[in-house]
Amino acid sequence: MADPKGFMTTPREEWPRRPVAERVQDWDEVYVPGALLPIVTKQADRCMDCGVPFCHEACPLGNLIPEWNDLVSREDWRAAADRLHATNNFPEFTGRLCPAPCEAGCVLAINQPAVTIKNVEVAIADRAWTDGFAPPRPPDRLSGRTVAVIGSGPTGLAAAQQLTRAGHTVAVYERDDRLGGLMRYGIPEFKMEKRHLERRLEQMRAEGTKFRTSTTVGRDIGAAELRARYDAVVIATGATAWRELAVPGRELTGIHQAMEYLPLANRVCEGDLAASPLSAAGKHVVIVGGGDTGADCLGTAVREEAASVTQLDIYAQPDAERDEDAEPWPTYPKIYRLSAAHEEARDLETAPAADADARLFAASTLHFEGDGDGHVRSLHLVEVDAERSPLDGSGRSLPADLVLLALGFSGPGREDGLIGQLGLAMAPRGTITRDADFATSARGVFVAGDAARGQSLIVWAIAEGRAVAAAVDRYLTGSSQLPAPIGPYDRPMTV
Repeated sequence: MADPKGFMTTPREEWPRRPVAERVQDWDEVYVPGALLPIVTKQADRCMDCGVPFCHEACPLGNLIPEWNDLVSREDWRAAADRLHATNNFPEFTGRLCPAPCEAGCVLAINQPAVTIKNVEVAIADRAWTDGFAPPRPPDRLSGRTVAVIGSGPTGLAAAQQLTRAGHTVAVYERDDRLGGLMRYGIPEFKMEKRHLERRLEQMRAEGTKFRTSTTVGRDIGAAELRARYDAVVIATGATAWRELAVPGRELTGIHQAMEYLPLANRVCEGDLAASPLSAAGKHVVIVGGGDTGADCLGTAVREEAASVTQLDIYAQPDAERDEDAEPWPTYPKIYRLSAAHEEARDLETAPAADADARLFAASTLHFEGDGDGHVRSLHLVEVDAERSPLDGSGRSLPADLVLLALGFSGPGREDGLIGQLGLAMAPRGTITRDADFATSARGVFVAGDAARGQSLIVWAIAEGRAVAAAVDRYLTGSSQLPAPIGPYDRPMTV
């Protein structure tokens, strides 16, 4: 380590956010531009270079965190970029979007604030692009084998890049008109500006990866036909089958899934639309669901100048500190976290009746009521206990002109016909089954990411993409030098 006493002498300092009143007026990323580099080398000094670095275990990518922390503390940015990219294809994505389970597993976090691993990561990634340390890496020679990757989210892109660099000819099929999957149309611009995605896509094109947009496999091209064209197929379509809320009044106009709402706001930022048809402007908005997707809806509605925004979370408000008995280190704890969107809602007082920031905790939706035109006007809820049983006398209603359901996803959608046309075996929970080599029940067809694992984090998505690439490479050639950071049955550390 560069400074053996860094963790004792330097307090944790995170990348500062722009003032709330300023950032809600635009869609730019919430952080102060240029404010990270002046602090990040001292923050990297806080890394203790542990003999057993649990940050490795907490991150499915196996990122070499102590190594690149040490290199950043010495300002050796080229070497740091090399070590970072050795395990992660897209650190500029994870450094912005991942909730950082590595920091929960930081040994320093046993009794002090963790090292700002996520900030160091994104600093390296951005510096690598600025200084030219992330050039295209086309293969020296082609293998003569071809692979189709269905889906251009983080899993599909990671698999495609790894297989291209191994010498295979890879084509990525994407149903949307632009590449990126949820990173393109699900993640708001204020969390990750799409220029970061475009830059990486250009690198992949220079390496030789081919892209086919506006092509739904199973409808625009038959799945069996696609399989016949290629030596192998990787399904990386994600988990797009959203969960429903089966309560009275669900049929009312004005109640939408989060992934009906968020893509339209992103299309406004892309310049496709002057305004979103589902804009929250001037409306009383209620978001049902307490996860990250709900927070994305919250930040979007605030920027669209909603009259009010409230987010419902069925779980009780968590404590500010880890419960060492229930969730001991190094597991990822459920604690009270204040995202940028929640900070904005708190400061702007978008939900006066909320428990904290814009959230109502331990709240369960009972039913919706509408007006004479069949449009939703209110949401009725009740407080629940730890077993989700209603508490007597706790019912109340909230004004609601727009309700957004952010309840997560159960597995891949089936409306395109892909699963049926290939005759793929399915698990009871709605995901595609696979064996220890990521192979499906159809020969030569592999599956990775949320389509098989279920809804998960971006680091798990990229790790799955890297691992399935190694499996496909081995299937095509008999062996593989590609890294496989995880197996299909690996799961995060839990109690």
